[in-house]
Amino acid sequence: MKIAVIGTGYVGLVSGVCFSELGNQVICVDKMEHKIEMLRNGEVPIYEPGLQDLLVKNASEGRLSFTTDLLDAVQQSDIIIIAVGTPSLPNGEANLSFIEQVAHDIAQSMNGYKIVVTKSTVPVGTNHRIKQLISKLTNHPFDIVSVPEFLREGSAIKDTFNPDRVVIGTECEAAAERIAELHRPLSDKIVVTDIRSAEMIKYASNAFLATKISFINEIANICEKVGADVTNVAEGMGFDHRIGHSFLKAGIGYGGSCFPKDTQALIQIAGNVDYEFKLLKSVVDVNRDQRFSIISKLETIFGSFSNRTIAIWGLAFKPNTDDVRDAPAIEIIHELVQRGAKIRAYDPIATANFRQWVDHASITWCEDALQAASGADALCLLTEWPEFEQVELSLLQSIMNQPVLIDGRNVFTEEKLASTDFIYSSIGRPNMNRGEILRTALPL
Repeated sequence: MKIAVIGTGYVGLVSGVCFSELGNQVICVDKMEHKIEMLRNGEVPIYEPGLQDLLVKNASEGRLSFTTDLLDAVQQSDIIIIAVGTPSLPNGEANLSFIEQVAHDIAQSMNGYKIVVTKSTVPVGTNHRIKQLISKLTNHPFDIVSVPEFLREGSAIKDTFNPDRVVIGTECEAAAERIAELHRPLSDKIVVTDIRSAEMIKYASNAFLATKISFINEIANICEKVGADVTNVAEGMGFDHRIGHSFLKAGIGYGGSCFPKDTQALIQIAGNVDYEFKLLKSVVDVNRDQRFSIISKLETIFGSFSNRTIAIWGLAFKPNTDDVRDAPAIEIIHELVQRGAKIRAYDPIATANFRQWVDHASITWCEDALQAASGADALCLLTEWPEFEQVELSLLQSIMNQPVLIDGRNVFTEEKLASTDFIYSSIGRPNMNRGEILRTALPL
């Protein structure tokens, strides 16, 4: 099939590369010339394991190309995939200006029948608006299809080739069959529905997963008060097939480009039809508060942060990505700096991106994990990169000013801590806490 993918962010670039790997002819379009030039040179502007190798392979074999010429890409293609961003507006609604501009450009570029596929996450009713907009600007026939994406940053290639399901929303049976044919090499679990239901499936799915995360974090907070271990609780819950094990890992909350944006958007969608989504509002509140549990744990130990040096391990919102959008580290570091702490920060991939969001004279940007920890009064682990778990804890203790370790992702085990003297605290595992002492025992 001949496909044009408009937008080369996570969704667009991964989708385009993977569809070319399946043997389709794919043109990826972006208005940013420097990004297109990078892609033509085999450079990937985002960090996603396996993506660059597949891109180079398919470009060299002639199935994948990159351009800023949207008109030419549309005219050469039968299927047009919209994969531009829908960032949040200040009120929580999705900003649809990029979507509307692309729809306008597609309409003015059409030279025959096209299937226009929306992969961007859009509020219910958006595809209807796209159809109306295109209809006003062209006499060429077309069909609109909603195919929401369910990729996870850090495992986007695997998720594309092994989807749990493919959702296709459209009013046209022939278009549904054509798009189903495109996806059949990936999965036989294809759900065909009306467009508005397809739009809602994406928001409902992300909202439910966000709810599971906030729920297990609330359980973790209770566990800390009653002496239970949240990891054991989550394991016991997960064996119930109605619940499952996924998204039941306690920590400092979710971040990234999807869950925060989509939960706020769904709250706004509900509000626009005079419905207050009380449950989801609580999910958002719990998630916001959970990241500050790190601050509370440090405060219990030190009292004041003035002139304390705090090491931070992990700036990305999750491992295997350089994405720092709404990462817990942003608010945690900001709060620590505001309270007078000095920060030594390290992330294997995301430091450069993070510095575009947070940069301050009180922050030292380090080249490796041990450099960040050297001379620190406390270490906070905020992202569970594998390299952190592999650090020798006795060596770590020896280079720190004070042996205080706050594990925001429950990475370390009792076995690894046994031979150390760390003052240790994690999330929802009170029996793992070690060395609880008076603040006066930790002088400046």
